[in-house]
Amino acid sequence: MEEKVGELWHRIITRMANTRYPDAAVHLEEIELRIGILFRALGGDGGLEVSAAPATRHGARRGLLARVAGSNKRVELAWRDQRSLRLPATIDYFPHRQLNHYLYTWLAALAVGDHQEEEAWIAKNQRLTVKTLHDYPGITSRYQQLVEAHLAERMPADRLPPSEAAQETAIRQALLKPGSIDRLPSANRPPQPVPLWLHPFPPITAPGSADTPDQEGGRGHGETKEIDDQQRHTAERAKKPDKEDQGLITIRMENIFTWGEFMNLDRGSEENDDLDSAADALKDMDSLSVSRDAKASAGKLRFDLDLPSEANDDRVLGEGILLPEWDFKKQKLVPEQCRILPMMAADARSMELPERLRRTAKKLRAQFQHLTPARIWHRGQQDGCEIDLDAYLRFASDRAAGHTSTSDGLYRDLRVGARDLACLLLADLSLSTDTWVNDHSRVIDVIRDSLFLFAESLSATGDQFAMYGFSSRKRDPVRVHQLKNFDEHYCGTVRGRIDAIKPGYYTRMGAAIRHSSNILREQPAGRRLLLILTDGKPNDLDKYEGRYGIEDTRQAIHEARQQGLQPFCVTIDARANDYLPYLFGSGSYVVIHKPSQLPRELPLLYAKLTA
Repeated sequence: MEEKVGELWHRIITRMANTRYPDAAVHLEEIELRIGILFRALGGDGGLEVSAAPATRHGARRGLLARVAGSNKRVELAWRDQRSLRLPATIDYFPHRQLNHYLYTWLAALAVGDHQEEEAWIAKNQRLTVKTLHDYPGITSRYQQLVEAHLAERMPADRLPPSEAAQETAIRQALLKPGSIDRLPSANRPPQPVPLWLHPFPPITAPGSADTPDQEGGRGHGETKEIDDQQRHTAERAKKPDKEDQGLITIRMENIFTWGEFMNLDRGSEENDDLDSAADALKDMDSLSVSRDAKASAGKLRFDLDLPSEANDDRVLGEGILLPEWDFKKQKLVPEQCRILPMMAADARSMELPERLRRTAKKLRAQFQHLTPARIWHRGQQDGCEIDLDAYLRFASDRAAGHTSTSDGLYRDLRVGARDLACLLLADLSLSTDTWVNDHSRVIDVIRDSLFLFAESLSATGDQFAMYGFSSRKRDPVRVHQLKNFDEHYCGTVRGRIDAIKPGYYTRMGAAIRHSSNILREQPAGRRLLLILTDGKPNDLDKYEGRYGIEDTRQAIHEARQQGLQPFCVTIDARANDYLPYLFGSGSYVVIHKPSQLPRELPLLYAKLTA
């Protein structure tokens, strides 16, 4: 009875303390594409993607009901960094849906002028507001409606202590007349959040997203819950605490783990896992540490973590190759900035095509055999497989008429035509490919099957092709795995190397593209296709995360085109439309929306590109 009364009280007080309007909510996923187009059309950075901003603690004074309910501690505010334009995942501040929609467009326009200089929060947002209203006067009426609605929702100054009331008065003046306030008065508490402005202290997101695959514990057989909050959770690896160290009396107080420091993700298989409760706890954490034990869990959560990668090294083929890298801030190539480390699988064995792929491979080979150039007659030859009757009759007629003619070119020969084509397939083998596509396979498994079927199909056409995989750990080394070079025939040894690929490290795409371009340009073919297969955008542990990596990759693609190559990207990243048009152009990439279809679609795509 006490528990039921407590639950009823919690629902009532939480509902009473709620100041949002869920019935009028607008979700970012509904308008993400339009917001991205608007941001770039207004002059925003084309290399940034639109993503959801995590909720952060604001520390401002809350009303009595909110304090009793323990709610309204966090708020989603917009900001911009070198990688993304961060916008709230849901906006429900206002009772009218149209106003919530207006707020998304206002924040996108406001972020266009943000160049991330060090500047006081209130001064910066006033400056951006003045600039936005001046550059885009058509948005003025919307801004005025937003200000009027927002001021009605804010806590009045007369209900606040004197110092906080002075802050509130200054903020209201700054909203009504941007540029009229020089500084924010000091107070013991932060001011109430202003959703019409950019975040005062945006959190720093760690580079490199990676999932942690199950190894010791296995995959388990219980329910899997996908966390769809679109947020990347900051994390670090931690040693699992011993059971005897988890008491609150027999240990030192500094050893106690809090929700923000430790979460047992590998819960015991005999537990009755409450995934909804675990997901709610995860959303309340600013950062978390993860460890692993040997038990399989009955239920699992899937979400993105910023964790260091782990992978085993293969056989190194050389000392390394130094390559330049594009520094977009200096607008120049920095020489010898990256080191390519050529590698080959150390434990690869010759093997046959896996049984599960043989039926599909047979169909693809039959289709690709039609791409093989037809055999055609070459006339006027000095020798050949048979006499060219037309040429002989002309020769005999000329001799009978008394004309002098040579007997050269009286034969014809049947020869196979040439497609004059070379293709290099570059596959992303970063740690992000260790994520699960479905209950049966990971991204790396899908890529492996795609490489198998791609090689089977091209071997039927006789086209010259090579296959490489890449991953990186900062600029030294950038690991490039040789699966098949242009001088090798497709055989069981190549299949063994493909079967041995495994995920590891990060995605320094610019260096891998430059190295592949140098290999491909040495081929004497008239048409040279550089096919890039990836599951995400460029990233690495250093400054390559964000704008730097985007610009370097774009420059590498431009260099490849200058060398006469044809770069084309195939991706399974659902958010690829945010950045691939900027990297490759509108007609030089394709998004496979169902990753499980990639093995079958990749060879067919090649056929269309080279027909």
